[in-house]
Amino acid sequence: MDELKPLDEQKPLEDRCAERGMRMTEQRRVIARVLDGADDHPDVEELHRRAVEVDPRISMSTVYRTVKLFEDIGIIERHDFRDGRSRYETVPEEHHDHLIDLRTGQVIEFHSPEIEALQERIAREHGFRLVDHRLELYGVPLKGDKR
Repeated sequence: MDELKPLDEQKPLEDRCAERGMRMTEQRRVIARVLDGADDHPDVEELHRRAVEVDPRISMSTVYRTVKLFEDIGIIERHDFRDGRSRYETVPEEHHDHLIDLRTGQVIEFHSPEIEALQERIAREHGFRLVDHRLELYGVPLKGDKR
């Protein structure tokens, strides 16, 4: 079986916004930097908490509007990892999937060429060309599992 590979660094959100012609206010820059610096998948409330540490004038509504703008131009993705909150991450330059620990909520990003090839094969077998997909695996750690 192929080994899961960690993800590489990618272009900053501010650069992606500039490439798409988005006007960047200082508050949008702060929110973009917060998203770039996130090693988790924060929700809007957490993004706001982190952003006001940098600029206390940033309102919750500014974070909501900015997240919506970033999502609309395709530079961030929204996820619902079964915890009732929309959570966000930058759109990766390389595709990846997610493994979610149901006990802690930790989200592990991974890429598996074996899984990618299998998905492509399944699509072809059903007469489709795969253009996009999202794979989310949900589990509990084997250590301490009572089953």
